[in-house]
Amino acid sequence: MTDTPIPRTPSLLARAIDSDIFYSFRRSKLTMVAAAIVFVLLMMALFAPLLVVQNPFDPAQLELINSRIAPLWTAEGQRPFLLGTDEQGRDIYSAILYGMRISLVVGVLGVSFAAALGIGLGLIAGYVGGAVDSLIMRIADVQLTFPAILIALLIDGVVKSALGNHLDASTTLIVLVVAIGLSFWVQYARTVRGSVMVEKNKDYVAAAQLIGLPARVIMIRHVLPNTMGPILVIATINLALAIITEATLSFLGSGMPDTMPSLGTLIRIGNNYLFSGEWWVIAFPGLALASLILSINLLGDWLRDALNPKLQ
Repeated sequence: MTDTPIPRTPSLLARAIDSDIFYSFRRSKLTMVAAAIVFVLLMMALFAPLLVVQNPFDPAQLELINSRIAPLWTAEGQRPFLLGTDEQGRDIYSAILYGMRISLVVGVLGVSFAAALGIGLGLIAGYVGGAVDSLIMRIADVQLTFPAILIALLIDGVVKSALGNHLDASTTLIVLVVAIGLSFWVQYARTVRGSVMVEKNKDYVAAAQLIGLPARVIMIRHVLPNTMGPILVIATINLALAIITEATLSFLGSGMPDTMPSLGTLIRIGNNYLFSGEWWVIAFPGLALASLILSINLLGDWLRDALNPKLQ
């Protein structure tokens, strides 16, 4: 008697490859290009110390004799400065990779903080309801009347006034993360609240309540996973908005200092030399920021369509 082979359960990777989302991803050439650009920029920022010719954050490695050198392919270009240098002798290529690290860190941490705050408040508002729901949603409504950049500027100004205007780079980074997080939590809270109000009336929630599970366990273990689809879309799009907000704050002088510049700070520095013929000081950081933001937005648009069958 021959043994009947036992069917194997497909691996997680195999199920992901066969899924509708992956099929949608393969069908969209533009999305694949955007994903490739984001991946390349992310890897370049992550491994920046291995790819640069100098540490732009280390003043000991900067020499004024190398200041304002044009890109390598021009007549005035010099090795090893591929994209030229700024007025401090800082290599623009190295500064872009290190600045991108700062922008991505601020963006990811800001979105994570906003998501954690918004999801928590949205779960409480939707599940508890009543006066708690009304209070949270009225606060959200008031904040929606102001642009996010104004909220971020207000929070940044208040914190710097309280702690002193001369903050070190690490403290400034934390202030930016908090300011961005408090500016974007409303979308998560409103989205989660709406989903929770639908989910809490379903049978599985009633069954969990019947067996005596605590409310926080029901919210986190049973209700929250069913609301994560829209949250992923919002987080992807908000990542681009968070990076833009950080760049705007830095351009206005309320962001990262010149000694530890983000992409926004590099653009602000380059703006001073825009009409002096040294176009590369602002052009390449601006191009890097635009490429990163556009690619993330394209991924967010694809993810929104892929997770919503009605838009397909």
